[in-house]
Amino acid sequence: MAVDVSKVPQITLNNGDKIPCIGMGTFGSDRFSAQEVSEAVAGAIRAGYRMFDCAACYGNEAQIGEVFRAAFDEGVVERKDLYIMTKVWNDMHRDVEKSCRKSIADLQCDYIDMFFIHWPFPNYHAPFCDVDSRNPDSKPFSVEEFMDTYRQCEALVDKGLIRHIGISNMTIPKLEAVKDKFRIQPAACESELHPCFQQQELFDYLVAHKIQPVGYMPIGSPKRPERDIVAEDIADMELPEIRAIAAAHGVHPAIIALKWAVQRGQIPIPFSLHNYVANLESTLTEPLTDEEMKTIATMERNNRLVKGQVFLWPGANDWHDLWDEDGVIVDCPDV
Repeated sequence: MAVDVSKVPQITLNNGDKIPCIGMGTFGSDRFSAQEVSEAVAGAIRAGYRMFDCAACYGNEAQIGEVFRAAFDEGVVERKDLYIMTKVWNDMHRDVEKSCRKSIADLQCDYIDMFFIHWPFPNYHAPFCDVDSRNPDSKPFSVEEFMDTYRQCEALVDKGLIRHIGISNMTIPKLEAVKDKFRIQPAACESELHPCFQQQELFDYLVAHKIQPVGYMPIGSPKRPERDIVAEDIADMELPEIRAIAAAHGVHPAIIALKWAVQRGQIPIPFSLHNYVANLESTLTEPLTDEEMKTIATMERNNRLVKGQVFLWPGANDWHDLWDEDGVIVDCPDV
């Protein structure tokens, strides 16, 4: 079963380009193989998905590239029909073009539509590490370091390797420190956004600065990596408010979270092995009422699920230091 692609709503970026209002994530949460993820992407393309959010560190770009190539060769889609996003991983901040070219080669896509700086610092952790892992070379955010990485991305736009630049996991203090230094404005910012972690202040800041919010973990990611799970986490989809709205619409609670995201104005990028058709259809079926949107607005619980402990630097207190919660960039040497 395929969705009519022409009916999926679009979002307009700050340069006037239009992109789909929903994408498919490809992070398997350390629980699914590259083969499983790529097979889901193959099904999603044929179901009508046209935006895919990839990343070098997910370890599956080569397999997804085979799927893209097959779709191109079979005439299912042309390259121009897909909006392909990927990211430079933390260990490649000093060699961004090499990272980009490898992703282009792996994804077999000729160019990248949106290239994100995955995290705003070069703090690297090994794949599948546990929550207590630390890299002694990790450092706090640096304006100079970040802008060096960003300027490399701007050069990739000049070379035609990427169309848009994205930022990710940023905070308002970090954005304030760099916002006047861009030659090419970022088109989007990827952040954790779901009903119990709405980040309204950051969301409003991005909208005010014409940076499109893209929300990862849009349904609260019940299958996120074990290292990101702690006892006090809240399961968004199990809260009575969401379940009641879902019952009223006759759908799974996840569909309500996706409808809320799209109607709010962020681009959700859910991953699913099997439910991608329903996820895409959520943008076309009965919208949430104003009252339902207001109810979900009351569900903010400051329920950050990706805390980022593995990125802490020597001398940092705990994961709160990553997120500048007091309005100041912690330990920044050059703000």
